[in-house]
Order: sequence, then C-alpha cells, then structure tokens
Amino acid sequence: MNTAPGPLVLIEPYAHRGGGHHQRTLTALAATRPSLLVTPGGLGEDLGPMVRSDARIAAGPAGPAARILLNAARAAERVSAAGQRVFASRRWPPAVRRLPHQVTLIARCLTEAACLRTARRLAPRASAVVILSASEALHGAAALLGGIPHLRFIHEAVTVEDRPVRWLGRLARRGEKRVIALYPTTAVRDQVAPTFPHLPGEVRAFAVDDDRPLTDAERDGARTAFTIPADAKAVCVVGGWWPYKDIPTIDAALARLTAPLHVLVCGTPLDDSVLTRWHQLPNVRLHTVPGPVGDQVLRLVHAAADASLVARKPGVGKESGLVMDAARLAVPLIVSAHDSELTARLTGEPWARLFPAGDPDTLAKTLDHLTADAPARPGPSARGALDMHSAAEQAAFLTDTYTRMTKEYR
Repeated sequence: MNTAPGPLVLIEPYAHRGGGHHQRTLTALAATRPSLLVTPGGLGEDLGPMVRSDARIAAGPAGPAARILLNAARAAERVSAAGQRVFASRRWPPAVRRLPHQVTLIARCLTEAACLRTARRLAPRASAVVILSASEALHGAAALLGGIPHLRFIHEAVTVEDRPVRWLGRLARRGEKRVIALYPTTAVRDQVAPTFPHLPGEVRAFAVDDDRPLTDAERDGARTAFTIPADAKAVCVVGGWWPYKDIPTIDAALARLTAPLHVLVCGTPLDDSVLTRWHQLPNVRLHTVPGPVGDQVLRLVHAAADASLVARKPGVGKESGLVMDAARLAVPLIVSAHDSELTARLTGEPWARLFPAGDPDTLAKTLDHLTADAPARPGPSARGALDMHSAAEQAAFLTDTYTRMTKEYR
C-alpha cells in the first residue's frame, strides 16, 4: 500500500502575468517538495526555476467539469470586460457601474473552481491544496463547485459585494467549512473577516525567503551595468505605479534634493510625464527599466541600489512585496509609515529608515543624508522582524494547516 504523501498543489491564476511576487513564491514553494502547479492562464516567461524544481504543471483544465467551469469563467470575463466599457461613464448610477465588477467576482470564482477540479483529478491525495492569489468573495462557492477543501490567500479586498453576489455567497455558505482563509496582514484580515463571519481564517505572511540574498559580485556588476560610480548614492523604486502607491510624495521629494542621487525605476505601469520631469531635475540621475521583468532583472535593479524606496498612501495595510524583497535580498529600506503594524515592526531596525507617509520634506532629507547616515544591510534577523518564513517552513505550515482542516471537516 502506497502511504507516501501526495503532492503540494499550488494554484496560481495569475502565473502568466509578469511582475509581482506571486511567481517567486510559487517557484520557491514548488522547489521544497513534489508539487502540482495549476496555472489556468499558463506560465510567464521566467520559467527556469519552475522547470528545475521538477514540479508537474497543469496549464489547462483536467476533466470535463474543469473544462466547463473554465469556459464559463472566460465567458464571464468577456461579459465583464464589455460591461466595463459600456458602463464606464459616471452618468450611470454607482450600482450599475459596479455590475461588471460583480461579474468579475463570479468569473474568478469559476476559475478557482476549475482549478480545484483539476487538482482533484490530478492529485486526489494532495498533501495540501492552496490558492495563492484568491478572490476576496465567494469562498464557499469555489469550494463547493471545486469539490475539494483548500486554503486560500486573500491579499486584499478591492471589489465590494453587491446583493446578487452576497446572495450567491449565502447559498454556498456551507462550503466555507471546507476553506481556511490566509490573510497576509492583520489589516487585510480586519477588512475581510467581518464580511465573512463563518469563514475560518489565519494571518500568515505570503512572501517567503528563498535564501538567495544579493552577493557583492552582483552589486558590483549591477553598478557597472547602470554606470553608477562606486561613491554615488542610488535608490530603486520598483513596481507599477498603482493608486495605492504614493508617487506624488516621491515626486515632490526628488524636486527638493540638495545632493545628487541615482534613481532606478522599474515596473509597469509608469507615468511618462512624471519620468520626464525627473529626468530634468538637477540632482536626479534617472535610470528606467520598463516592466514587467523577470527575477534576474529585479535582482540587478536591487543590487545597484543603496536602498529600496517604498512609499504608500496612509492606511494601506496589505503586504508589501517590496518590503519583503528588501529583507529577502539584503537591501536597505526607506519606507513610508503608512501602516501602523509594519511601522511597529520596522521601528529601530538598523536596515530601515521610516518617514511619515505623505511627507516629501522628511523623505528628501532622508535621501540627502544617505551618504552620512546610510542604513545597514539587512541580516538574517530581518526575516523574523517581518514574520517572513523560509519556503520550507511555509510549505510545512500549509501542509499542517490543510491536514488539520480536512480532519476536522471529516
């Protein structure tokens, strides 16, 4: 009788997209043990680590139920896209403008259910089934339609549920017993959990440490690649300029600099008009790397910088992959005090410099003082300060949590 544990099933609906830290976490977890990766949209271009991990990859639905669900999800996505074009005008009432986004929630649920059906067929004895980037709604419906218990990382709540989606959620509430929600931060839990009082949940950091900090050779090579002199100071601004990013504060701070600074910008989307303005600032030496880019390029950008600059608007409480990257890659950090929990974790850390969120004057002074008051490189203790675990520890946690849930469900 075969008593060997089944594979770790990792479902990532957005594995085909570049950028972000979902692919890195997927890759790191897959390398820890035999795994099945369910990626309904396929995989991005940076596939080397996944191939080397010898993970089994399901880039399409397996079985008739999964195919039907995924086809329905894609039809719903088309309806949502058309609706967003039709109802884009503010002449429509807010409830009408939200309709396409309600259809998006349904499409995401159907996609997750298709992935769960695929996992059920290909790995019926899985040691754990985890959706790494899950929807913020219809948790029980995904479990019932998917036919298998699972863990789900909920990174943020963007779309408000209207009455039809809430009604569907109530119909499928019994499925919430087959789910444990994993919230990367306390703030996300506090935002989501009150809406789903029957959904079990735990706070658990999403990003994992792959034990690959930057080397001195990488740093020297990166400075040469960007033609940054050894005695110059440089910061990197990584990631797309999304609404929760506080680019205006960075913009105003750079205009106040009194000392030269190299600024490396990498990501997508970016604002070309802002970049043009930064090019013209007397104390800014701008280097741009349009994204999305693979992990090796991200390492190069971080390696060239004396610090990673992270600015968010006050109150944003979801996990920052960029903050985690700073600790993971051993890059000093300059970060806004936008999240009280993160601020408490970083206060007093020698590798972090905090500035008040939305305060360009203090940020400009911090950047000007990089030469005289440079933060230290993060050491091994940085991971613990952020409650970030190794990939092996995370895989063990997921397996133990899944085993506990399935025993209780039976």
